[in-house]
Parts: sequence; C-alpha cells; structure tokens
Amino acid sequence: MSSSTHTVDVVVIGAGLAGLASAVELAARGLKVCVVDKNDHLGGKMNVLSVPYAGPVAGSGATVDGRFTFDMGPTIITLPNVLREIIARSGRSTEDYIDLVNLDPQWRCMYEDGAVLDLHQNVDTMAAALDKQFPSALPGRGYREFVEYSRRMLRLSEKVFFYKDVGSPIDMMRASPMGDPRMLADVLAMRMHSTMAATAHKYVREPHLQQLVEHFLQYVGSSPFLAPAILTLIAAAQVDQGCWYPMGGTRQVARTLARIGAELGVTYLTSTTVKRINADGLRATGVDVTDADGGSARTITARHIVSNCDVQRTLAGLLASPAASARRDKVASQYTPACSGVVLYLGLNRQYDHLLHHDFLFSRSAKAEFNDIYTRGEPAADPTLYLAVPSRTDAAQAPDGCESLYILVHTAYRRPHHDWLNADGSPGPLLKSYRDVIVNKLRRFGMDDVEQHIVVERYLTPTHIDQWYNAEGGAIYGLASHGRLQGGFKPRNRSLVLDNLYLAGGSVNPGPGVPMVMMSGVTAANALLHDIGIDPAKASSLSSPTATSTGSRPWAAAAS
Repeated sequence: MSSSTHTVDVVVIGAGLAGLASAVELAARGLKVCVVDKNDHLGGKMNVLSVPYAGPVAGSGATVDGRFTFDMGPTIITLPNVLREIIARSGRSTEDYIDLVNLDPQWRCMYEDGAVLDLHQNVDTMAAALDKQFPSALPGRGYREFVEYSRRMLRLSEKVFFYKDVGSPIDMMRASPMGDPRMLADVLAMRMHSTMAATAHKYVREPHLQQLVEHFLQYVGSSPFLAPAILTLIAAAQVDQGCWYPMGGTRQVARTLARIGAELGVTYLTSTTVKRINADGLRATGVDVTDADGGSARTITARHIVSNCDVQRTLAGLLASPAASARRDKVASQYTPACSGVVLYLGLNRQYDHLLHHDFLFSRSAKAEFNDIYTRGEPAADPTLYLAVPSRTDAAQAPDGCESLYILVHTAYRRPHHDWLNADGSPGPLLKSYRDVIVNKLRRFGMDDVEQHIVVERYLTPTHIDQWYNAEGGAIYGLASHGRLQGGFKPRNRSLVLDNLYLAGGSVNPGPGVPMVMMSGVTAANALLHDIGIDPAKASSLSSPTATSTGSRPWAAAAS
C-alpha cells in the first residue's frame, strides 16, 4: 500500500455497523470518506465463518459435499426500518440490496420442567396461546398490558431519545419538545424508581412468561434486574416491528451498507491499524495508521473523525491528552462493560426437528444466572443457551440434511483469572469446562446424541472478542445498561474532547444491539453534518462515483 499522506473529509475508525452506517450517511451528502479497520473484513462483529464438509448424513445413508456457514456475531434483526431508512436516504431501494424475512414464531423457549413456549408476533394470538397453556394463571391479559406499557416506552424513546446526541436525562430534556401532553404522560410513566424486571413482573406473574420477557434484555447484554424500566421498549420494538432474518445471513446487513458506501465513493482500508488520532489544540487533524503487520506507516489527514472503536479505548488508546484521560476515567466510573459471551459453532450431520430458527434453553433461575454474570462476574453455573438454526429458514447455510448450530451463552466480561484460552490460543481450562456445561444442557433438551453428530466445531470467547474487535473486557454489547436512571443512557456521540471527533457504536448513545448501533452511526453522522452547517434532513446527493478501495469489491468481504 502507498506510504503517501492523503486528505479526506472524514476518517471513520472501525468498519463495524455503526462505522459503515456513518460512512453511508456522510458520503450520501457529498463528503469524501475513508473507513479504516484492522481486520481483513468489513462489518466488525458481523463476521462470517464458513467451513467445508464432505461426509455422511446421519440416518440417511447419503453423503454430502458442502459447507457449514455461520454468522459469527448478531443473528437477529429488529427495528428493520433503521436499515431501510439508511438505504432510502442514499437514494436506493432496500429490495435491490437485501431480502429480509419476518420470522413468526419469533422464538421458541424451552424450560427445564419440559414446558415449551413459542413467542408469536401477534399479541392477541400470543395472549390466547398463553391462556390455553396456563389455564390456572391466565397470563394473557397481563402480557397484553406489558406490551402496551412497552409501546409507551418505545413511543417516548422515538420522540426524545432516538437519533439525538444525548448522554443523560438532562440532555434528553433539553433536546425534547415538552409541549405534548401525551409525551409528558409517558415521561411520568417511566417508573424511574424501578427496574425492567420489576416493571415486567407488575404485569406478568406466570414464571415461564416472566423469564421470556426478561430476556428481551439479551439484545443489550444487561441484567433485567439492574436495567431501567424504559428498556421494556425492546419488547414492543420486536413484537410490533418483527424479528427478521436476511436471506444469506445477517452478515448481509454489513454487506449492504458496505456496498452502498462503495457505490458512493467511500474508500475502505482493511488490514490497517489506526495507531493514534492526531490533534492540534481542540481539533483532530487526522490519524496515523500502519498495515496490520506493523509495516507501511503513514498519515491520513482528515477534517473530521468518527470513531467506531470502543469509547474507552478511543479515549485511552488513540488520544494522548489529559482531557481524553479525564474523560475516559469519568466514563469508567459511570459504567461497566456489558456482558461478553461464549459461542460454539457446531456443524451437525443431522437435524433436530424440535428446534425453530431462534431458540432459548432457559436456566432454572434467572436471578441466579444474572447474579453470576453481572454481580459475581463469573460464568453462570446454569446458563441460558441461545440457539440460532438458520437452515430452518435458509437451507443454503448447511449441507442437505445437516445443521449449522450457533450457540451463544452470555457470560461475564473478561477478568484476569478467566483462562478461556491458553497462551498458544488453544482452549483453556475455563473453555473446556464450560463446553461440557453447554453440551450437557443440549443433551437435556432433546439433543441427547449431539456429541456424536458434531462434524465441525469452532468457538469464540471473551478473549477473542477483546483482541479481534478491540472491545473492552470482551464485551459484546459495549457498556452495561444498569442503573434505574442513568442506565438508559450512554456517552454522547460528540466526543466532548475534540470539537471534530464523533463517537459511534454500542459503547455510546443510544447503545448496543444491531438497530441501535446503526442508529448510533447515523446520530454521529448527523452531529457532524450539523456542526459543518449541513442539514441532515436534506436530500442526499444521490451520486454514485466509482468506488476506491484497497482491493476489488471490498464490500464483498463482509459476506464472504
């Protein structure tokens, strides 16, 4: 690669979903954008694993020659309009880029006592099914009331929180139009004294259903017993707007954003590490970068910078100033990392008919599980397993008659004594013992012969997440959403350290989860545009200049 210095309007540090969304928004309004990422793919955690398999299919006598393909990161898409609107603002049509399929039932929930509960999108259908399954408790009415409360919190968030550069209740009130009586009523209903779980339990008394609604907090990697009541909004976001799967895998979301960015002239530098953000006084002037192998050092001069890197690592690792250190210390004092996770990617030479596309194998005690993860800081003794089985919807994700089984177990963010990996990268004692916990749970939930049908096995640990994605503590979801008031907020998108540095991603406003991360990228871009006198609401330039990149079709790496 060239060692010369070059100049752009905006450098985006990190090609995660937030960085890709920011790049599209800025390039669509005529800015020259360069996205830099240390990995060799675009999309950050929205990565892909593809493993060949040639061998027998259990029980059929047939042999296959194909591939097991796994989304390595997110597997569920909610609030699809966030993506659709990014695409529309670029002057394009969603249907030309990505095929989104709405899943219903959305989840299958399985319990240690043998109960099975499917989450239906239609609230009346779900309520009727609940009353039929639990005739002595009749929880249908309480479920309806919970969803209605959740809708109020979603409606409030859309008015005062989404797409606004806010980092505290005071910021929110300053940015909000307070003349709407209905909105004032929703503010008063926020139950600032309460948690998500306590508020949900006010409406939902049946224990199986309680555990289901508590797990809407899975999307933000936080405990429902510590998170604020406003985060009940996640339920309405999914129930009312659907649980979606992009054909070809959720990585198609990253591919779509990267492809549109390329069409708009965004430059992508992959396998390139940002060493530091350069500054002159209160303004960033560019970044120093090297090839990922440490060679070819050079500088990219930029008028503005968007960092899609973890906020604490941006402040502590990329900026070298007392102001940045002080800001980092403040963030660290106000927040803790969200949970991390262990993922097993299992290629099976058989299928299990009782599984849907999304499944939860619940713990015996949600309180004990969340206490282990978020209070004790240890892997849960009895964890909930989340399974993604994409071949239920998309047969191309596994060879015929086989299954690509993705198993995610939330665990505490990385502590020094957590020996997930050995020094040589092989499975450490903790990973080996926890694999046994996971496989034994699969056996109890109708997969008693699973071990003998594993023909491909790979894994992802908190150590990998920390190292590959520069995530503090290996946190999947940035910063935890804990605290009855502050828990709904994250650090602002304007950096508060440099006037032209903006922050995006799961560790800043509005927080983690696929739609929120994309929203974060849009909010950071909007703040930048506002600060340079461009109305973010104006129509984009809709131009499609020839893409420039370090290789042919760089966006294709997001899905290959």
